[in-house]
Amino acid sequence: MQRKFLPTLFTILTLSLSLTFCRAPRALEYRDFKNFGVEKLGFSSSSVKMDLIYYNPNNFGLQLKRTDLDIYIDGTFLGHTSQEYQITIPQRSDFTLPIKMDVDMKHVFKNALNTLFSKEVTVKVTGRIKIGKANVFMGMPVNYEGKHQLGLF
Repeated sequence: MQRKFLPTLFTILTLSLSLTFCRAPRALEYRDFKNFGVEKLGFSSSSVKMDLIYYNPNNFGLQLKRTDLDIYIDGTFLGHTSQEYQITIPQRSDFTLPIKMDVDMKHVFKNALNTLFSKEVTVKVTGRIKIGKANVFMGMPVNYEGKHQLGLF
């Protein structure tokens, strides 16, 4: 009787553990941006960099492989970034995602004065990221919008 019970118990344990570990990861939570800077300034296009701060709410670490994001400030398209990464994301903690992008200045000049002199701006980040674990990656949507202090003046 015990010999028949052991394989069944082993199968149940294996299935429950695999279902626990194979659960799809929860979406990363956008927290903030910092270290905004201009690398190259031009009239037609400029290069900017910034660090996006995210939080991993999962009970396990992840790997970030790719980002494909659009950044908007006060409804004006700032730029698009597509980058390949090899970033290890620790479980239940914040992590920094450095991005660089080329900005089409004709879109920025339209609302530049309003943005420069306002105390608060609306930052919107949309797109997709590719995250995974143990070299199994999946696409995940990114959709964030929130108010932030710009702090220029």
